Amino acid sequence: MDWHMDIIEKDIIIIGAGPSGLVCAIEAARQNMNFLILEKGLLVNSIYNFPTNMTFFSTSEVLEIGDIPFISHTDKPTRKEALEYYRRIATAHNLDIRYRQTVQSVEKQHFKFEIKTQNQTYHCQYLIVATGYYDTPNLLQVKGEELPKVKHYYDDAHRYIGQNIAVVGAANSACDVALETYHKGSHVTMIIKEDSLYEKVKYWIKPNIENRIKEGSIKALFNSQIKEILPDKIVVSTPDGEQILDNDYVLAMTGYRPDYAFLKSIGILLDPDTKAPQHKEDSLESNIPQLYVAGVILAGDHTSQLFIENTRHHGQQIISDIKHKISADYA
Repeated sequence: MDWHMDIIEKDIIIIGAGPSGLVCAIEAARQNMNFLILEKGLLVNSIYNFPTNMTFFSTSEVLEIGDIPFISHTDKPTRKEALEYYRRIATAHNLDIRYRQTVQSVEKQHFKFEIKTQNQTYHCQYLIVATGYYDTPNLLQVKGEELPKVKHYYDDAHRYIGQNIAVVGAANSACDVALETYHKGSHVTMIIKEDSLYEKVKYWIKPNIENRIKEGSIKALFNSQIKEILPDKIVVSTPDGEQILDNDYVLAMTGYRPDYAFLKSIGILLDPDTKAPQHKEDSLESNIPQLYVAGVILAGDHTSQLFIENTRHHGQQIISDIKHKISADYA
């Protein structure tokens, strides 16, 4: 039985209701274009999955979109404040967002795209992909990674009180998690494949984590990697040979990447070195005419290059190009 309802027709469809998708939608609304957003999860789904007590590294001013001020209690807003801010953005601009709509296929037929989700078919002339990267963690690729004690997303420290935890990684997130769980009473071991912490760890974090490691409060195994994860232990390869450590949780803070499989499935070409989607610098149109890419996915593997604050202009670039194309069609 075909569960797909009548086809929904729009001028523009945006995949992803994160900040970049919202910016594109706001610009489309300002130009009186017929659009909607398809979101597989929640509004700003990535931010929702940030740690409960997370504070942004950026100030609220540089996170503002849609000409609506972002008011926070301190210079750097919290996850909770960001969720409320983007809720107000979606409400104030009356954005048409269809939640729990996972895109299963995209096909271009003549001058239109056909997008299918689990229960609906959509047609549009212009398609914008703004899917971010936080939904796709970099996996450890080791035996036992599928165990429920392995977490690629950190929530809060309470779960780990009194537990033996391994924090994998050496950048900001790993250092933050190691410190927060240590201060709440966890027994923390950092597993770091390099010979030192990431050199660009934030200046207000680095001395703290270095001192905790130096005094032995947080154990750090450098030049080391997890080889296997067992229900109550982990096997770690170190310069001194294999170590078997008691372990209750593995917090793999190993970063994230765009969903390359999805991008490839819809025909977007990726740079062989950086994995960045092929696109025009001025319009952000991909190798497929009328299909645009927006937001942090433009950085490919270099996920530390693009953030909300330096992609806020993508909506204007894309919608301006679409408006120009529509005007040319009617000329």
